[in-house]
Amino acid sequence: MMIMRRLLLTMAALAAFTAAQAQDLVILHMNDTHSHVDPERSGKHAGKGGAIEQAAYIDEVRSEVGKKNVLLVHAGDFSQGTSYFTELGGDMEISLLNAMGYDAVALGNHEFDNGMEELARRLKSLKAVPVCANYDFTGTPLEKLVKPYTIVRKAGRKIGIIGLLPDLMDVVDASIASQITFIAPDKVVDEYAVYLKDEKDCDLVVVLSHLGYEGEPYTDRELVAVTRNVDVIVGGHSHTKLKDKKVFKNVDGEDVVVVTDWKWGLQVGRLDIDF
Repeated sequence: MMIMRRLLLTMAALAAFTAAQAQDLVILHMNDTHSHVDPERSGKHAGKGGAIEQAAYIDEVRSEVGKKNVLLVHAGDFSQGTSYFTELGGDMEISLLNAMGYDAVALGNHEFDNGMEELARRLKSLKAVPVCANYDFTGTPLEKLVKPYTIVRKAGRKIGIIGLLPDLMDVVDASIASQITFIAPDKVVDEYAVYLKDEKDCDLVVVLSHLGYEGEPYTDRELVAVTRNVDVIVGGHSHTKLKDKKVFKNVDGEDVVVVTDWKWGLQVGRLDIDF
């Protein structure tokens, strides 16, 4: 009887330890906040959004599930759109990303609006890793600042995060866009995703995509269909408002979750992942 009791206690302790090691993951995500630091002042969204509201929600979720189980990411275009950017040059936005404790940040096209050197100046103050895999920044001020991917440990898991940008020639001043080389997103995603899974032993691969949800070349929906080894795409650029996550099949017929979080910081997206 004593032996059986000890065995049951050992099994219970092991189960509790295993549960503690494999927590569910919560991904909090934003995109296209466009320097909207304050709540909206007019229109149908008056009173909504703003950094204070965002930070309060992020803190609430971290308290609910534990900070170690929350991945906070931004899918680009945190710059440009209000006087905070035009008057202060984007420093406020970097300060807010730091204060909220972002784990990884993708670049959007509007991050380049004031030029490469000015963007590099701001990124030097960013605590999160700025990621972009489908541009060659060799010989530019961004060369050592922007990484193709980063790896974050959350919920007891290794999470690989890849960044993507659209072709900037159509959306950024040509004198700026011509300094860097665009690479087709599907090629780099496959390359880095398999590397993160096979060589770096990542449990999850997340793409922070500023390609847009649909309607343009290399969109999130199109990307899913021609790639593999990606588990989640957190999108931006198109200001798409989704009521819920979307699930599409990749080239191997496996499910890939796609989320995107509208615009201006009017809401903070939440995706719960049960390992």
